[in-house]
Amino acid sequence: MKVVLPDESQLELPDGATGLDAARAIGPKLAEQAVLVRADGRVQDLRLPLDDGQRIQLLTTRDKDDPDALAVLRHSSAHLVAEAVRRLYPGVKVAIGPPIENGFYYDFDFPEPIREEDLETIQAEVERELAEGREWSREEISRDEARKLFAAENEPYKIELVDTAEGDISLYTQGEFTDLCRGPHLQNSKPIKALKLTGLAGAYWRGDSTKPQLTRIYGTAFYDQKDLDGYLERLEEARKRDHRRLGNQLDLFHFDEHSPGSPLWHPKGMAIFNTLEDLRRRENAQRGYLEVKTPLIYDKALWETSGHWEKFRESMFLIPLEHDQVYGIKPMNCPGHMLLFGSALRSYRDLPIRYAEAAPLHRNELAGALHGLTRVRYVTQDDAHIFCTQEQIPAELDACIDYLRFLMGLFGLEPRAEFSTRPENKLGSDEEWDFSEGELQAALERNHMEYVVGAGEGSFYGPKIDLHITDVLGRSWQLGTIQLDRQMPARFGLTYMGADNAEHAVFVIHRALFGSFERFIGILIEHYGGAFPLWLAPVQVRILPVGEAHHDGAQTIALRLREAGYRVDVGEPTETIGKRIRTAEMEKIPFVVVYGDRESEESLAVRSRGGEQETLSLADFVTKLATL
Repeated sequence: MKVVLPDESQLELPDGATGLDAARAIGPKLAEQAVLVRADGRVQDLRLPLDDGQRIQLLTTRDKDDPDALAVLRHSSAHLVAEAVRRLYPGVKVAIGPPIENGFYYDFDFPEPIREEDLETIQAEVERELAEGREWSREEISRDEARKLFAAENEPYKIELVDTAEGDISLYTQGEFTDLCRGPHLQNSKPIKALKLTGLAGAYWRGDSTKPQLTRIYGTAFYDQKDLDGYLERLEEARKRDHRRLGNQLDLFHFDEHSPGSPLWHPKGMAIFNTLEDLRRRENAQRGYLEVKTPLIYDKALWETSGHWEKFRESMFLIPLEHDQVYGIKPMNCPGHMLLFGSALRSYRDLPIRYAEAAPLHRNELAGALHGLTRVRYVTQDDAHIFCTQEQIPAELDACIDYLRFLMGLFGLEPRAEFSTRPENKLGSDEEWDFSEGELQAALERNHMEYVVGAGEGSFYGPKIDLHITDVLGRSWQLGTIQLDRQMPARFGLTYMGADNAEHAVFVIHRALFGSFERFIGILIEHYGGAFPLWLAPVQVRILPVGEAHHDGAQTIALRLREAGYRVDVGEPTETIGKRIRTAEMEKIPFVVVYGDRESEESLAVRSRGGEQETLSLADFVTKLATL
């Protein structure tokens, strides 16, 4: 058989040859360094046979920044952790250990709880394994053989995985540890030059809160120690910027066990929230959006019409009432907006109609998936639905992308996109999806927007453009979405009267650019490290009277600044002036004005965030603020 190499040359191999055989045929050094093969664009273990005519790419230790090369290194590292834990904690049950973005994890059911301090012991055992060296071998066995193997080892989670697995059962063995795994894995442990366990967390088995809670050990691994050192530095910076920590430090919000996943916004947090909401309303009005308000609760029949009852019911909060009636708290605004559009006859002259609503939405996220503001049950989207004709679609999509770039530009962020195509559970015909996908892809290309394809990741009613940004630490975040939908308006029987006096199908563009205020604010907190730009800062100026005698003068300055439109507070003289200045620095307030015997409206001691000081009149200070 023959395979095609990246340079288009062909390599002849014996029938049944593996990726490793291909590497050996090219050269012994390549075979030694090989970690993975891409066959027709899909990752494949080096030990698996290749097919005649496949296009292959061999990844080696030199591809240390390639995501697939890192994933196989980290997957193998997770198995080393499982081997170490099995040796150190007799009676532990092992679950799953996949690679994830920036690292890996492995879930365990320990006989007794372990603590963060125990990670040092596990880390030392893994390093001993690396010093000894490990090689991975792969075998395939029958389902019955696999059940017997894991039953003999008293591994209930592995038995459940065997019973629910599809296809062949494959095992990987290194050292004293054999694991149920599809792979791929390294040939041996030599490429793992840097491995670090990074933390513990609780995780429900298979993400189901009705099932046992396991202990998840997180870690990461690299081909080079320098890469690990750089990652750990970024991780430490990320910890400092963690929005949950800063939310408490800056008095922005908190969470309470009485309503998991639902932030309680403090006044300073609401200042940020309202600033974004004011921005949303102002820009929507300028761009022709109409503000609406729709109910929070609808009956089951509406969700059946929209398709959410079939496709999204598990993520909805349901309310059973008398006479077998069931209502659902809305997880999105679109069905209500369909009712609005359908409440009157529409002409082509009315279109496009752009409804906007930032309503509270509720989604029954699993408890184990909740994470501060970035994964919540209470969601406030900057939502909009554009009802338009087929001919208006390109212009409306262009306007959405222009609006997105404007908004992200305010924060110094550059948006990217994932073009998400039809899922298996789609509604509608392939021809309809061909059209909708074509319109979205054309809009991305027409607007020169960077994008990747997320095959099968679209919504059940239409393809979408998922929006992403990269923060100051280089981390990628998903924001909102732009979706093109002809299914839901059809299910609601929505049409418009054309110039030919005939009814025509209406299209809907679902559009949320921030995604949700909660998530976006969480991202901004970490992006800025809590040091918000002046226009977004909860407190923009703090006035510090030196003593009680200066209190009235400080209040007068504060009043003048509030009249000029700024958010100002007064730091009462209950502590030394030095301590109050340090407190203002900790709260990351952009400007502090110290008001004592020498200060007046003509001469203010102004201290900028970071320590720079200057003397300005009140008028000049207001002018300075207006330029920032």
